[in-house]
Amino acid sequence: MANFIDRRLNGKNKSSVNRQRFIRRYNKQIKQAVADAVSKRSVTDVTSGESISIPTKDLNEPFFHQGQGGVRERVLPGNDQFQTGDQIPKPPGGQGSGAGDGDASDSGEGNDEFQFQISKDEYLDLLFEDLELPNLQKNKINDIVEQKIVRSGFSTVGLPNNINVVRSLKKSLARRIALSGSERREIRALEERLSQLNALQEPPQAEIDSLEQAIALLKKQIRRIPFIDDFDLMFNNFSKQDMPSSRAVMFCLMDVSGSMDQVTKDIAKRFYVLLYLFLSRRYKTIEVVYIRHHTQAKEVDEHEFFYSQETGGTIVSSALKLMSDIQRKRYPQDQWNIYAAQASDGDNWADDTPLCAQLLQQQILPFTRHYSYIEITNRAHQSLWQQYQNLAATHPQFAIKHIKSVADIYPVFRELFQKQLA
Repeated sequence: MANFIDRRLNGKNKSSVNRQRFIRRYNKQIKQAVADAVSKRSVTDVTSGESISIPTKDLNEPFFHQGQGGVRERVLPGNDQFQTGDQIPKPPGGQGSGAGDGDASDSGEGNDEFQFQISKDEYLDLLFEDLELPNLQKNKINDIVEQKIVRSGFSTVGLPNNINVVRSLKKSLARRIALSGSERREIRALEERLSQLNALQEPPQAEIDSLEQAIALLKKQIRRIPFIDDFDLMFNNFSKQDMPSSRAVMFCLMDVSGSMDQVTKDIAKRFYVLLYLFLSRRYKTIEVVYIRHHTQAKEVDEHEFFYSQETGGTIVSSALKLMSDIQRKRYPQDQWNIYAAQASDGDNWADDTPLCAQLLQQQILPFTRHYSYIEITNRAHQSLWQQYQNLAATHPQFAIKHIKSVADIYPVFRELFQKQLA
């Protein structure tokens, strides 16, 4: 049995093993700091790591020390004022003479919180530990394929720029050895006979000349064998292999009616950030489409999506219609994996709610990998929630969750995408 220890350096002469040990030891504190940092990022900002602060109290190590009280002897170097038996008074607290602007403190010395920088990959690994995309086995990507060119051995036919020089030369050498094998054996026998005749005191010149002519003829025959022939050429062979699509589009739908305040929008933003970060771990290319709506829906950029002051009534079906139109025109199902997240406070015009369920069931859910609806409110659920509950019961790719405060975002997200136990 052999044990391998990774001693590779991990930046600034830090051991990778020690770094991973530290992350495992303070996993709880680091994961909490990572979850809190989500709200500070843009939806598409996944290009950097995160600076994590760990409270000093969590870094304390156990140590042995002398307890309070008791009688003990001490040696004070440079003592010029104490005698045996003198009692040393306790230093008074709260009377420091620091240069700060604040009042003096009676709590003694202190330490800043420990700053720990984690990389982008470590940040995402901690954020999405034990999570997975739902329904991947039920919702297999059979019709969403891309073809990529892969190496598939060698071929005797092909384009000149695909010639494999090494294999062609090996095959040429093998052919020349095989075709000249009998001649080379005959040459060796003739040369051996010639050496025997030359060793005689009176060699027969006529026989020597005959042997030399035969050897020269055989060598000439060997030289006539072409160095390389068309039969020797070997080409690198390539074939097309079907691969699951690595492109995804994420639709963000949000109600911006008068009942949606800025706090509610910030909660929705944190959920969108988590969903984008999670998808970026599974797909190479991700595009984000922002759709905000009141009585009318409009595609906007990220800043306008979260911070525009435009408001109005509530007709949810306008956003669903716009999403369906954009998906058909720009993101066909055979080329893109489609995800959507809708945030609302639950309000909707009563006559519009059945139309929302119809649009989802007929035009959106059949083409989406996953659709999440989060209702951000402390009130009782409205008719929209009831309709969406009926859809969730019959469509496994549709999920609805209720969020009351910021503290509910990450638990709800983990509940949506937690790994399914066998």
